[in-house]
Amino acid sequence: MKNKKEVYSWVLYDFANSAFATTILAVVLPIFYKDIAAKGLSNNLAISYWGYTQAAAMLFIAILSPLLGAIADYSSSKKKFLRFFAYLGMFGTALLFLIKEGDYLWASFFFILGSIGFSGGNVFYDSFLATITSKNKIDYVSSLGYSAGYLGGGLLLAINLLMISKPTLFGISNTLLATRLTFISVAIWWFLFSIPIFNNLKEDRGHNISIKFSKCIKAGFIRVIRTFKNIRKYPQLFKFLIAFWIYNDGIGTIIRMATIYGRGIGIAQTSLIAALLLTQLIGIPCALIFGKIGEKFGAKFGIMIALIVYLLITIKGYFISTALDFWILAGMVGLVQGGVQALSRSLYGSMVPENKAAEFYGFFGVSSKFAAITGPFIFALVGQLTASNRLGIISIALFFIIGILILSRVDVEQGRREAI
Repeated sequence: MKNKKEVYSWVLYDFANSAFATTILAVVLPIFYKDIAAKGLSNNLAISYWGYTQAAAMLFIAILSPLLGAIADYSSSKKKFLRFFAYLGMFGTALLFLIKEGDYLWASFFFILGSIGFSGGNVFYDSFLATITSKNKIDYVSSLGYSAGYLGGGLLLAINLLMISKPTLFGISNTLLATRLTFISVAIWWFLFSIPIFNNLKEDRGHNISIKFSKCIKAGFIRVIRTFKNIRKYPQLFKFLIAFWIYNDGIGTIIRMATIYGRGIGIAQTSLIAALLLTQLIGIPCALIFGKIGEKFGAKFGIMIALIVYLLITIKGYFISTALDFWILAGMVGLVQGGVQALSRSLYGSMVPENKAAEFYGFFGVSSKFAAITGPFIFALVGQLTASNRLGIISIALFFIIGILILSRVDVEQGRREAI
């Protein structure tokens, strides 16, 4: 490693901001939104509005991503942008403390602010990876950050679960106040563990280029269009990319909508949070197991297994009625969530031409954000039109069925030959 202090400071940022991914994105806020922010709305409408909020947040992030990617490539002020978006995320998260009964519009707005900060910061955070470590250590450092994120997000989630279930242990008068204070805890956690990256990471001076904002916009979107045209020259890679867009949208929808769906069925808040904590814990070893499956049987085989499990999850999700049912589904998600993400990235990489790796991986990240808008929107729309969120969850099964069908037609060996 070039500089251990920089590397560990970089890793700590994943430890810091993963608290947003667990407590805000996936677990506590969806329940709070349904029970408090959307109080007065029907069950189905509250859950649909949360789905629309997710879709809107992803739309803003998708539109911003090409611009931010261009800034990360051409600007010598990446750390300033990282700090700006991190502070925006912390600010939006902390403002959620102010939400009271019926404030669902403000809750949606503050969540979107936090999401833009979280995702925008990650663009610049990721761009530092290649500059803080050598090529032979880049996979190790990347994995270290990923593991630290699981640990940080899971650790604060466990503390927040204790706060909500036993508020008097923390000197808090009631569960509602404890829940609202978890939003403050995420902002503080994010801030404290971000201090090392802001203090210790050196700005990359390798390309001290100053370009206008308007040129960044143009450069960002021109690059996306150009890369899309280039990827289409590799038929098997392009086919896999379409499959990935579809099934990954289904996975993202489950992550974002699971807890609010469970709450709508009547499952207790503490049971939902504990079940999602189980997902985090199971996900760490199972991601490694799927890595071994990929090595022995191929990444495509491992992904197909994971997608079949996800398909079963959506079907089972239609019928759940108890906390035990939800725990079983959370465990099933933990079995495959990390594995399918890791194998998808490695399978894509195996079919990418070596001289286009950076360009194609950048497109992989940006395009997946555009694709992630559809799932939450369809879930919300089906739930609203049919007055049944059970039909909303079953509609997500289509993403896995279509994803499996397209992936089955991908010839990986042919794709690798095309890349060469």
